[in-house]
Amino acid sequence: MKPNSKVLIIAGSDSSGGAGIQADIKTITALGSYAMTAITAITAQNTTGVKSITPISPKEILNQILFTAQDIKPDAIKIGMLHSSKVIDSVIKSLESIKVTKIVVDPVMVAKGGAKLIDDKAINLLKKKLLKKASLITPNIPEAEILTNTSIRRKEDMIFAAYKLIEIGANNVLIKGGHLASNTVQDIFVSRSEIKIFNSKRYDTKNTHGTGCTLSSAITTFLSCGKPIKKSCELGIKYVNSGIRTNPKYGKGHGPINHLHTINIERKFR
Repeated sequence: MKPNSKVLIIAGSDSSGGAGIQADIKTITALGSYAMTAITAITAQNTTGVKSITPISPKEILNQILFTAQDIKPDAIKIGMLHSSKVIDSVIKSLESIKVTKIVVDPVMVAKGGAKLIDDKAINLLKKKLLKKASLITPNIPEAEILTNTSIRRKEDMIFAAYKLIEIGANNVLIKGGHLASNTVQDIFVSRSEIKIFNSKRYDTKNTHGTGCTLSSAITTFLSCGKPIKKSCELGIKYVNSGIRTNPKYGKGHGPINHLHTINIERKFR
């Protein structure tokens, strides 16, 4: 098959392959599109944790985005880990130059242990300038709490936070509900005109590393192929849930999901 669309990923690398750029590339490829990358940071990590993070300079991030897009213009852009206000400035500058309208921002700012990954200055810049450029933002509950300065304990709090993000300037919001304790995971999509709650079964597994990166990349891929935003969210959530259900059980800690469940290998390659 030929790729259906072209997606540029702006995000950090995960050496263990479960999250970050590596998960993004696998997701976009498994869903039939062509992945390009601008790497914002290099991490040494595995399923048990992160050993080190090496940031890429804002100038080099800008070079990656502009030089790639000059040759192969993306149909959509997924933005993940941006580690400083200077990096966010560079990304905003690049977006103004390449003029792609379909942009999904996964505001990666909280580590699995709860520690903030970016400082307040960078968070404020993200809120002030980047959110407005995004077609959709996909925070999890801790990230939505930081962005809105609210506490989220239930579904109604998620909806309140989503509307607050729209007041700040977001166009569409998908708050991921995996952090709330319940048998059903509720991901809530909010636009200026509607609310849609996606209910999913919670699987009893620790192998959920990279689900946020994977979901935002899946949504971006569907969006890049011409699907509406709400439908892209629905299909992205289904893709991630199937990946969790069929996870390969790799590693001693929080293992990766199965990005390849959509792929059938032709007999001649078996």
